[in-house]
Amino acid sequence: MSGVRTRAISAVIFVALILGGLLGGPYSFMALFSIVTALSLYEFLSMVLDRYQRRDRARIALGISFGLAPHLIASAVLFDWLPNRDELLFALILAFFPLLFLMFIYELFAAAKRPFENVGMMVMGMVYIGAPFAMLDYIAYQSGEFDWQLVLGILLLTWLSDTGAYVAGSTLGKTKLLPRISPNKTWEGFAGGAILVLVSSWLLGEYLPVIRHRDWIAIAVIVIIFGSLGDLIESMLKRSIFVKDSGKLLPGHGGLLDRFDAFIFLLPFVSAYLIFVR
Repeated sequence: MSGVRTRAISAVIFVALILGGLLGGPYSFMALFSIVTALSLYEFLSMVLDRYQRRDRARIALGISFGLAPHLIASAVLFDWLPNRDELLFALILAFFPLLFLMFIYELFAAAKRPFENVGMMVMGMVYIGAPFAMLDYIAYQSGEFDWQLVLGILLLTWLSDTGAYVAGSTLGKTKLLPRISPNKTWEGFAGGAILVLVSSWLLGEYLPVIRHRDWIAIAVIVIIFGSLGDLIESMLKRSIFVKDSGKLLPGHGGLLDRFDAFIFLLPFVSAYLIFVR
């Protein structure tokens, strides 16, 4: 019972912080997802980097700085903080390359057993975590000004997909979805999550009319497909390095990356839909 209570309290605090960051305005939104991005990068890099070397904290700090840069640059552009924006934006993008090459220089003197693997993992942190959260900034400003409704709706659909899959899978689940990667996930759970998300997307069209009903339904389909894949891909990562959770930040739930794995993975596809289709 104490475990259930711990999970419930942790979930309530987590949801309250997310809602506070969203509803508090653009600056609290930026601060919230800067923290989420940095902590997710920390968990990812702590899992995958060579953890048996001295000065590993410096390597992780370098990886976090590189991975956090896309979100910070996107925020600066959207807040119109950049004078001569086009020129300065180009300069900031070019600044990625000195930061990237600092990783090579660090590995040269760190005497790691797998230096190029470490550099690759730091770059992967930016691609896998940093870039999607930069795309979230675009989603929040897709109407030209900050709007929390679309971000909240996508988060709700992601959480409902996970909840529906858990309830349906634990009560009806028999057919394994991908036992090699995640033995507890079932096709019945996937179907339960999909039905709940599709129904909820129609309701979001009624109560969060920031986009049309058909756009909410299209995003729901993206959540169902790519959110599920994102969950499986993080499970593949953890299984490949023999860890159960990405961290211990959320008691009873694991790490922050465990809570955002599906959300992170679906963001590029939602962004692509908003840019190229809608």
